[in-house]
Amino acid sequence: MEKNSSKKHGHNTIPRRTAYTNGILLSGHEDMTPVTGMTLITDGEKIAAIQPADQPLPAHCREVDLGGKYLMPGLINMHVHIPAGGKPTKKPMDARKTVKLVTANRLTRKVLEKMYRDYAKTELLSGVTTIRTVGGVEAYDTWLRDEIAAGRGVGPTILAGNMAVSVPGGHMAGSLAYEATSAEEAAAYVRKIAEDKPDLIKLMITGGVLDATEMGEPGVLRMPPEYVKAACDEAHRLGLPVAAHVESPEGVRVALANGVDTIEHGAQPDEEILRLFKERNAAIVTTLSPALPYALFDRSISHCSEMAQYNGKIVFDGIVACCKACLENDIPVGLGTDTGCPFITHYDMWRELVYFSRYCGVTPAFALYSATLGNAKIAHIDDHVGSLDAGKTADLVITDKNPLEDLTALRNISAAVTRGRLIEEPKVKKMEQVERELDKFL
Repeated sequence: MEKNSSKKHGHNTIPRRTAYTNGILLSGHEDMTPVTGMTLITDGEKIAAIQPADQPLPAHCREVDLGGKYLMPGLINMHVHIPAGGKPTKKPMDARKTVKLVTANRLTRKVLEKMYRDYAKTELLSGVTTIRTVGGVEAYDTWLRDEIAAGRGVGPTILAGNMAVSVPGGHMAGSLAYEATSAEEAAAYVRKIAEDKPDLIKLMITGGVLDATEMGEPGVLRMPPEYVKAACDEAHRLGLPVAAHVESPEGVRVALANGVDTIEHGAQPDEEILRLFKERNAAIVTTLSPALPYALFDRSISHCSEMAQYNGKIVFDGIVACCKACLENDIPVGLGTDTGCPFITHYDMWRELVYFSRYCGVTPAFALYSATLGNAKIAHIDDHVGSLDAGKTADLVITDKNPLEDLTALRNISAAVTRGRLIEEPKVKKMEQVERELDKFL
């Protein structure tokens, strides 16, 4: 492979035509198998063609010899909170206080901007070429989306959610979410968020593991059904899909019955919930990564309370059960990491695929499909990303080994390609404790 190509072709220049030769292609489609003897050609930001290796290359075409490495679509992470890095803590963070601190003045905002840029770049350098953000500080998600799209930053394509809508005492209220006190105010906050042209609206309908006040009651319904309906109706009127944080069966029912398009996380389903998924043409975005440390770590490592661990296990089991039931009933299942809950980093999307295969019983091929074209379909961007097809954006990942045989092949990628621009031998700084503890669950 060519060396230092990311330096030769800066992010403000249009990359020249490139041919990726002598590689093994994994298409991203559900029926994908390794394909040899083909050359993938990019032209600018697009995949121009996939042709037999014995055909001549176009004129003025740079050749990148993959030397038998695997070429596939870039991963899509459907559930990201950009401004948090996943560093473990000994006590729960006061999110409201932290957000107030980082937005206090021009200097702290510059620090926040750098965090945003660095964390997004880490996603890209780990093989994630598209992220979907579902709760951020003010309008910084759309700011960074536009910076990267304009060539003023290096990072993945961003589907931006900005601030979410919650209620007083609700999940992330006052930090990454506004606090609605009526249905009318919920709709008004949707309009306020929409002013910055986000790609989706996020609702915090139930509590989370750390919001619970009793053992056995995680995901308590916080947002009244009429608030959910008002917010969804207004979002849909504005042409925006709605994603919802939900961690209880009651919450899932309320969310789906009142117009939510994607359930983030999930809970133990019943026949009514499965019926509502189908009636709404809704999908679930499975996030096994954040629940696993609470549910399965020794508490001396997670530093969570006995109640949080107990409730975390309920949430983890509910997510797995919902995922399996949706798969059995042909309901779309997407994948996201919920970065940056404790121990959940911007470089570990590959672990979510491993957990999906291990705990939900899918094949590595289906896990890779779900994290590429499957996620693209749920996000309604499959017309231009998610698979190796001519005409789609050249968002690619290259690995030394075959992830269809072992998903840990995605742990350290050989190269990433974002909108046609090749970044070879990407490196990310990793947290030793996180690596050590999470590796126990591979």
